[in-house]
Amino acid sequence: MKKLRVGITGIAIESSTFSPHRSTVDDFRVLRGNDLLARYDFLDADWAAEVEWVPLVDARSLPGGAVTEEAYAELSGEILDRLRSAGELDGLFFDIHGAMSVVGRSDVEASLAQEIRSIVGPDVLVSASMDLHGHVSRELVTALDLITCYRMAPHEDAWETRERAARNLVSRLRSGGRPKKAWVQVPVLLPGEKTSTRLEPAKSIYAAVESVEALDGVLDAAIWVGYAWADEPRCQAAVVVMGDDVPLLTKEAERLAQSYWDARHDFAFVAPTGTLPECLAQAVASDARPFFISDSGDNPTAGGAGDTSWSLDVLLNTPAIVDSSLTTLYAAIVDPESVATAVAAGVGGTISVELGGKVDSGPHGPVALTAQVAAVDADDPVAGTAVVLAVGGLRVIVTARRKPYHLESDFHALGLRPREADVVIVKIGYLEPELYDMAADWLLALTPGGVDQDLLRLGHSGIVRPMFPFDADMAAPSLTPEIF
Repeated sequence: MKKLRVGITGIAIESSTFSPHRSTVDDFRVLRGNDLLARYDFLDADWAAEVEWVPLVDARSLPGGAVTEEAYAELSGEILDRLRSAGELDGLFFDIHGAMSVVGRSDVEASLAQEIRSIVGPDVLVSASMDLHGHVSRELVTALDLITCYRMAPHEDAWETRERAARNLVSRLRSGGRPKKAWVQVPVLLPGEKTSTRLEPAKSIYAAVESVEALDGVLDAAIWVGYAWADEPRCQAAVVVMGDDVPLLTKEAERLAQSYWDARHDFAFVAPTGTLPECLAQAVASDARPFFISDSGDNPTAGGAGDTSWSLDVLLNTPAIVDSSLTTLYAAIVDPESVATAVAAGVGGTISVELGGKVDSGPHGPVALTAQVAAVDADDPVAGTAVVLAVGGLRVIVTARRKPYHLESDFHALGLRPREADVVIVKIGYLEPELYDMAADWLLALTPGGVDQDLLRLGHSGIVRPMFPFDADMAAPSLTPEIF
């Protein structure tokens, strides 16, 4: 049996076009050679053993603002150059997010897929693994041979999805058949915090995807929620069902799309919501400890700049937080200047700084803060350096680089014990698994920022209208799939 040659490449970031942050090459972790291959544990599986996996380049970043044209040109240029010099390939595993935006461009994943196709030619099979918060335009689905996405939000099945995409690619290379694809977009654009698969209706809608995949004549099925904080024509939900039985693919793709459309009014936030002052009042009055609050408008893992200071200002002006016996943790604000000042002062020192609001100053400018330096971690692999500033019972984590706080160990590195705190406020949307399991109670604060949950006040102008919820009373769309 001939040994297949399959390339691996990707570029992945989720980009808010409403955030003033700009993502550069420095924001990406770039892997090549054996480091790239080591990222994929499943390459040791039996089904992958008779494949020569050819590492090209993989670049991925924490979500942020739109990527600069210079950064995209450098990263995509390396992908294409390495592809040209890779020799003859049978297939390509294309590991992307699907919601990358580049300043001055539109639908860049589709453009990159088309450039890849122009190099590898029509006979090389290309299989994409995507985040369910990505987008599938007609241009993207036609440039790819296989395409799939996560089925869980939070994304606990991310690696399972990547393996499925690569395994299906190898299977089809062995069987010699390019699958058909039934594709349909659904004019609905909702935030991830309203479409978590932990809750209905997304729970049942996504459970149906596996049952469709199990049908004879179907290879794979996928539903994309889309990414609500980008403003491009491709931004909407989508369904793709792949396989060989075209009538069945068409029927099941339309059924999945219809189920999503029919449920559009039923999607609700993954936790009870309120303004930040309302959430703080409930947290203080509650006996549940630790009580978590999501500061959702500046969530760095959705594309927020990470330095919005609006919520910090609210906290500092809430006596029940700063002037009480409660311990409140706030994670986090990025501000390299303030971090440098704290490091210079050392643990135990007192500093006065203008904190946050320097990148995304729309909701609030820098906040004047006098605080004691409670901790310094100069070796954080993501944040660079992180410090803790103490004001009364409030502990504010400040980082030199943008970092999400999703793990208990992130807090422990700074001497903080979230399980022993009264209130924990995290710049996040839905809580990631460790925090979700830790929280005795939880509220989602509807705060301003580049990933504001109130989509109607963001000012989308580039999406295709009508679109729910922007046009709440729109007529029912045609959901007849196209076959590719």
